Amino acid sequence: MKQINSSEIKGVLSAPSSKSMMIRAVAASLLNEGISQISNPSDCDDSLTAIQIIEALGADIKKDNRAIKVTGGLNLKKSILYCNESGLCMRLFTPVAALFNQVVTITGLKSLKSRPMGMMEKPLRKLGTHCLTDNGLAPIQVKGRIKGGKVNLEGSTSSQFLTGLLMTLPLCKEDSELTVIGLKSRPYVKMTINLLERSGISISSQNDFSFFSVPGNQSYHSTNYIIEGDWSGAAFFLAAGAVKGRIKIKNLYPDSLQADKNILGVLESAGAEISTSHDTVEVKHKRLDAFNFDATECPDLFPPLTALACCCKGRSAIAGVDRLKHKESNRAETLVSEFTKIGADISIDGDRMKINGKKIKGGMIDSHNDHRIAMAGAIAGLFSRQGVKIKNWQAVSKSYPGFYNDLRSIGGKVI
Repeated sequence: MKQINSSEIKGVLSAPSSKSMMIRAVAASLLNEGISQISNPSDCDDSLTAIQIIEALGADIKKDNRAIKVTGGLNLKKSILYCNESGLCMRLFTPVAALFNQVVTITGLKSLKSRPMGMMEKPLRKLGTHCLTDNGLAPIQVKGRIKGGKVNLEGSTSSQFLTGLLMTLPLCKEDSELTVIGLKSRPYVKMTINLLERSGISISSQNDFSFFSVPGNQSYHSTNYIIEGDWSGAAFFLAAGAVKGRIKIKNLYPDSLQADKNILGVLESAGAEISTSHDTVEVKHKRLDAFNFDATECPDLFPPLTALACCCKGRSAIAGVDRLKHKESNRAETLVSEFTKIGADISIDGDRMKINGKKIKGGMIDSHNDHRIAMAGAIAGLFSRQGVKIKNWQAVSKSYPGFYNDLRSIGGKVI
């Protein structure tokens, strides 16, 4: 059990490395046959899972404290890929596994086994691959070799499968065309395309990412991938600075392609004092007022914004609740149930979450093994009267294993 008591926040942190960028870079380093270097690598559970997967698919890994060197090349060493609890790994590496003319099983643990994967079956079959899920869930079985072609995708649940196809199809013999319906999380797709361009891959698309043209018979170039700081993890500390002091976070780039940099606009609209430079963001507490924000394209901001809203005068509203059903928990329901336990006034109205600002009493919450719920509860503890105890606090290792140490280093009273 972890308990976070009322605290004044002041200090400087370096943002953890982005797991979203890390996993994409790991996949790209597998798909070229030379040596790539990944600098400032992420060491969270999901990133380590991605490294284990590419080793199973043929990569050779050499690590030191500051970089990972990957000798790429497809050479299937294990026919079962364990994605643990990473949805991105499962949806990205399933198309990659279809590059082999052998049966590969992709499976996971805990909540990942209940997250939707059926959207991959029909498209992969149309692209020339055998693909079978367990009634739309993991485990997934594929057998290639994927050929390419024309296919329609449903993109409202997740953009992660689209990322997997965009990374895999350039290696196919045939050219491909993807028509995407109802796409969400466009910033993450833009991140994928940017990485592919740096890797020597050419893809053309419509501005709204509803259509992609992917030439086949391409090859990846070896590249030095420098993993930038993670806005998703840093968002919790930026919110902490806004509600309980001041914080400066390095290795955060305001011009990043990451969707969660949008937290800066929310903090500013709520009244926090913000200053930025090339790679640093500073947030200072000021009087905070209620805000309205559409988080449809950046649903991972719901937990830190929920904590922020509790400290804002008036009723805040966050749109995009439908994006939260298939996370590590049903994140909307979990936020409502757990924050209500500690005294928050929070409810769901259609696709909007509404939070009335009020003093948090404190108490115990259960993270439901959801890393972002655990971190949101910790931030709530900073401004609670009695402190917040967090059951299943270890969930933060999925994306931010150093979270509690960083919180303690800037004045957080972590017991």
